[in-house]
Amino acid sequence: MRPNTLAEAVDRIVAGSPQDVMLAEFVDSFDLAATLDAKFATIEREPKLTGDAKLDALVGAMAEYLAKQRRLGRVPSWVCDPARRLEEPWFTVTAPTDAMREFLTFSSPAEFSSRNIFTEERPLRRARGL
Repeated sequence: MRPNTLAEAVDRIVAGSPQDVMLAEFVDSFDLAATLDAKFATIEREPKLTGDAKLDALVGAMAEYLAKQRRLGRVPSWVCDPARRLEEPWFTVTAPTDAMREFLTFSSPAEFSSRNIFTEERPLRRARGL
């Protein structure tokens, strides 16, 4: 059963569920929500801080990115918490070369790069093409 909210996905990750699976399933739940208000409801409640700086920053980036990309007209206020930002850069590819680091630095969406997370241009796309 997929998580209905980002906060629920984080709770499941903390409880031991695989992070990649839970976050991907949450994105499915978000995209399947019928209305813009229903989509916003999936990111409105703040996920608890886990102490894993990368995860805490990532969920902030995800919520802001989804809100802006899907034109919800608002972004949850909790995404602005300084605890949702990394102090050191995180390149989400394994063993990036200097060229890959440069590419990711310039191609990462602002919602991610502003948190010191450097990833692909469309980080939350799913196989069905969303």
